[in-house]
Amino acid sequence: MKIVFMGTPAFACPPLEAVHNSRHEISLVVTGPDKQSGRGRKVLSTDVAVLANKLGLPTSKPKSLKDESLFEEIKALNPDLIVVIAFRILPKKLFSLPKYGSINIHGSLLPKYRGAAPINWALINGESETGLSAFYLKQQVDTGDVIGQVKVKIEETDNFDSLYARMSAASAPFLIEMLDAIEKGNAKAIEQDESLVSQAPKITPFDALIDFGFPAKNVVNFVRGLSTKPGAYTNYKDKKIKILACDKSDEAGDGNTRPGTIIRNRKKLLVQCANSAIEIKQVIPEGKKVMDGVSFLNGFKPEIGDLFGDMSEESLK
Repeated sequence: MKIVFMGTPAFACPPLEAVHNSRHEISLVVTGPDKQSGRGRKVLSTDVAVLANKLGLPTSKPKSLKDESLFEEIKALNPDLIVVIAFRILPKKLFSLPKYGSINIHGSLLPKYRGAAPINWALINGESETGLSAFYLKQQVDTGDVIGQVKVKIEETDNFDSLYARMSAASAPFLIEMLDAIEKGNAKAIEQDESLVSQAPKITPFDALIDFGFPAKNVVNFVRGLSTKPGAYTNYKDKKIKILACDKSDEAGDGNTRPGTIIRNRKKLLVQCANSAIEIKQVIPEGKKVMDGVSFLNGFKPEIGDLFGDMSEESLK
C-alpha cells in the first residue's frame, strides 16, 4: 500500500522505520515544523523528521493541517492510507481522503485512556496492564472503530520512560500487522463501548505537583507516571525539587506526623505520606544535577520537622 505517515516524537520512529523496511511504500512523512530551542536558539527538527531524512523519505512540515496546499499535496499522491502516531488532530477533509481512510495507533487499550497522556495515566493509576490500539479516525478524538489491539504488561519497576520505550518498540510490528490486515481485507472494525471510557488528559506543570496527603503507594505511582518527563515535583524551602524515583517504605513517623515531613534518617531520604512513608531514591533540586536521596540529605541537611511541599505565601504568587 501507498502510505502517508504522520508523527512527531521519538515514539513514532520505530513504526516509521518498520513501514519503510516493509513491502509497503511511504509516499510522504508529515511532521511538525522545526523549532528554535535553548539559549542559542538552535533550530531543531522533530525526531520523526530526523529519521525521515536519514531514510531518504520526502517530508512535509506544515504549520497548519488545514492548509490547502497540504491537502492538494496528499491528494496528488493518491495514498491508500494515512497512518497517524503521536501527532495532531486531523481535519475530516484530510483523514477521509485515502482509499482506506486513516488509522491511528494509540497508547492504550481503548476505550480506556482516551487523550494525550495514556501512558502517564496508566502508571499513575497503578495499572498492571496497558497496550496499543489501532483504530479508524473519526471527527471526535480517539473514538473511532478499533481494528486491533495488543496488550503490554506494566512491570512494577516501570516508569514513564521505560514503558514509553517498550510500547514504542511494540508499535512497530503491531502497525505492520494492521497494514497487512487492511490490505487483505481482514481488518474487522469494532465500535468502542462508551460505557468503558476513561480519560487521559494532557498533564500540565500544575498537575505534576505531588500531594503527600495520599497513601504512599499512590505517591509512588504518581512519581513513576511522570518520570522523567515532565517530572513530579514538590517544594523545599521555596525551591522546586523534582522527584524521579521513590519506593514505599516500611518506616514512618507516628500517627501525628504531618504528610510531607522529612523523617529523620541519616541513610535514607524518607518522607511521610498519608498512611506510611516513601523512600526517595533520586531527585533534581532546582538549579542542580540529578542526585540520590543520601546526597540530598548530605547537601541540604534537613532539620527535624522540615517539610516537602510547604510553600511560603511569596512562592505561591
